[in-house]
Amino acid sequence: MSTSRTPRVRASELVGRGWLNTGGRDLTLADLRGKAVILDFWTFCCVNCLHVLDEMRELEERYRDVLVVVGVHSPKFEHEADPVALAAAVERYEVHHPVLDDPELVTWSAYAARAWPTLVVIDPEGYVVAQMAGEGHASAIAALVEELVAEHDAKGTLHRGDGPYVPPAPSSGMLRFPAKAVELPGGNLLVADPGHHALAELGPDGETLVRRIGSGERGLADGGPEDARFAEPNGLCLVPDELRPSLGYDVLVADTANHALRGVRLSDGHVTTVAGTGDQFMVGGVENVVLRDVRDGALVVTGHDAAAPGGRYPALDVRLSSPWDVAWSPDLAAFVVAMAGNHTLWAFDGEQGSMTHLAGTMNEGLEDGPGESAWFAQPSGLAVATDGAIWVADAETSALRRVTPVDGAAVEVRTAVGQGLFDFGHRDGPAEQALMQHPLGVATLPDGSVVVADTYDGALRRFVPADGDAGSVGDDTSGTRIAGEVTTLATGLAEPSGVVVQAGEGPDGEPQVHLLVVESAAHRLTRVALPASLAGEVLDGGAHRTQRPVTEIGAGPLWLDVPFVPAPGQKLDDRFGPSTELRVSATPPELLLSGGGAGVELGRDLVINPEVREGVLHVTARAASCDVVPLGPDGEPDPDVFPACHLAQQDWGVPVRVVDRGEPGDVPALTLPLRG
Repeated sequence: MSTSRTPRVRASELVGRGWLNTGGRDLTLADLRGKAVILDFWTFCCVNCLHVLDEMRELEERYRDVLVVVGVHSPKFEHEADPVALAAAVERYEVHHPVLDDPELVTWSAYAARAWPTLVVIDPEGYVVAQMAGEGHASAIAALVEELVAEHDAKGTLHRGDGPYVPPAPSSGMLRFPAKAVELPGGNLLVADPGHHALAELGPDGETLVRRIGSGERGLADGGPEDARFAEPNGLCLVPDELRPSLGYDVLVADTANHALRGVRLSDGHVTTVAGTGDQFMVGGVENVVLRDVRDGALVVTGHDAAAPGGRYPALDVRLSSPWDVAWSPDLAAFVVAMAGNHTLWAFDGEQGSMTHLAGTMNEGLEDGPGESAWFAQPSGLAVATDGAIWVADAETSALRRVTPVDGAAVEVRTAVGQGLFDFGHRDGPAEQALMQHPLGVATLPDGSVVVADTYDGALRRFVPADGDAGSVGDDTSGTRIAGEVTTLATGLAEPSGVVVQAGEGPDGEPQVHLLVVESAAHRLTRVALPASLAGEVLDGGAHRTQRPVTEIGAGPLWLDVPFVPAPGQKLDDRFGPSTELRVSATPPELLLSGGGAGVELGRDLVINPEVREGVLHVTARAASCDVVPLGPDGEPDPDVFPACHLAQQDWGVPVRVVDRGEPGDVPALTLPLRG
């Protein structure tokens, strides 16, 4: 992807509602002239965007005098368009570069972005030189920046020095964007405190700090409470009493940005890594599981993809992907892990030291059925009911799902609430019509109903299955939704992300259930007393769809093109099989008359059904590349140099409107650049 081979296209101006991290200054492209610029189109709900933020940190540090990263926040959900919520997210995720607030998707449209995240590279003279979608592009961007720096240094068009980033005033408080909480034996509370990269133990009042576990610095380190390091921990789960002596820890932690599970011993606060390598699982990667074996004194390492449900792997040898929550399942005799980063559920067996892929194809969407064929979309909250059912807050589809163990590690997945990736809102009533907005937490109530932390609606919602018993609703026929009613228990909460159910007494001394709500954006825990009737209110705040522009495509033949060009100094890597893969499907399935399924070519003929006028095209692409090995004196590749592997991947969910051929907006080809 040499700049000399890339057509010179002038970058569009950066237009939006305002700027963050600039000290109140509005930036223009002219202000950035002389620097290599990366536009990072993101939205703060998107876990893939959070992965890219982590990828950018190292690049920003390495090239801080020649590179400027500009986040362009183009929201998916209505809540994300709130400037206060965006400012909180920029602080929460430690974004250390300027951010353009683009609520109307003006700049998004100007750069023809079609996916979160999308990266656009602009050279020091203001020309676009590359566009990429998805994750795994850090090495390619580094190679491209090196090339741009050399070229423009020679031309005299490179200006070294500080960029336009101005850090905001630091905030303080006992908690900083708390995520989840559990009640400990004795009544204290343990809170995941990702803004401080630590855990906080509080007194029963939820306000008195007892101790912190974790140094407060981002990182992955085991040890005592002052030495251990976390990175944005989220989910917490008490270890069953009978397992604590053998496992050696009392609480299991989903250490999200470390892509790891950590065990915490409460007696002394000692932290141990029990699953994950610290590296992120990349779909299609050959090193997602590294099995180590010593033979004749030599270490033998073999890589495995670990993509198919049912695979069982050593816990410390398998890469995880943003584990967001954990819950103990007696039926599975394992901890269930909501793996938000690749849209799956896994089971962790602490005694065996193993991870098992439980459910999810790693495609992002809303599909019910057996675990091996079900689709999730950033599962972020878990609760296990007394009957063994596992309730899942599936954030990106704004859905409540139920996972039922049926045989061994096999499960069935059904949906109670949720319509898909782009439909959300605040609507109570029959479950098949009810709407939520990016829920992150879930808990079960004593009567078998379910309470959901409806995060972006700032509400607590309650789902009651049709027959009043969450364990016997209909049958487990694949594809059958769970009937029931949805009501609202509380509103006006600040991004509730976790719920703890507590038994207590009411004013009259009678037993009463309280909900301890983790209000993430308010940096606090809040108690909510449930209505005596447990009925809640029926509210209708309206239905919404993402503001993302719909792509018009012509009925009939359509060429799908996913360009990918290896970075400078890299080539396609087919050492472990085909270097590229493309998967295509649609919602509804009838949208595609032909062209669905998997293949290795990054281009495909599709046929669009003229009888289906709108839907979503689901496109998943990956491409593996490796460094070019230098030649030795004999003209052969140097045998002492092992080329590094790089994997780029992206899931697109493209909302489409089908038009007749010849109408304005007819698109004979749909181009989704993976890297081009």
